[in-house]
Amino acid sequence: MNAELMVRRGVLAIAFAGLLAGGAFAQSQDPTPQQQDIKNDKKDIRNDKKDLAKDRADRNADQRDINHDKRDLSKDRADRNADQKDINHDRADLNKDRVDRNKDQRDINHDKNQLARDDQKYGANSAQAQADRKDLRADRVDRNKDQRDINHDRKDLNKDRADRNADQRDINHDKKDLAKDRTDRNKDQKDINKDKKDLHKDRKDLRKDKRGR
Repeated sequence: MNAELMVRRGVLAIAFAGLLAGGAFAQSQDPTPQQQDIKNDKKDIRNDKKDLAKDRADRNADQRDINHDKRDLSKDRADRNADQKDINHDRADLNKDRVDRNKDQRDINHDKNQLARDDQKYGANSAQAQADRKDLRADRVDRNKDQRDINHDRKDLNKDRADRNADQRDINHDKKDLAKDRTDRNKDQKDINKDKKDLHKDRKDLRKDKRGR
């Protein structure tokens, strides 16, 4: 009877020890609220650092785009200004050639009148008439050359105007790109500032949780 009682007590003792061990194991598996908070804080900090790194990369990329836009804008403005100088030069050439052409036309008209008078006065084969015809031919050559110069100046003027207009469109496009990239850069900077605040807050929470609040 004593042996049976001892066996029962031994079985009960083993069972109780098993229950205690199981409870301790279960307790060790389930983190405390403080441990869970610390774990969550560390996770938040890791996420904050990732967000911060990404936003900084975006901000830096936008800044590079801004610098590129500024260079493009400066180049296109220089091209536009050079085209405008060409236009002004073309206009001056065109005006000069028109003046020359008009002068040559007046000389032609004068030579025609002089030739008609000399033909009538001295005869068609006279030295005076021959000299008038020579002057008339020379003035016509000059007038035709001036007209070709005018036509050439007009082509140059039209081309330079087209180039100037294309450069102006590029300038307008560069301004839009620059404004957009600046907006993106400013937004990324705001995100960076927010990420820094979040990181600071999560680090503060972690310190509190480690101290057990």
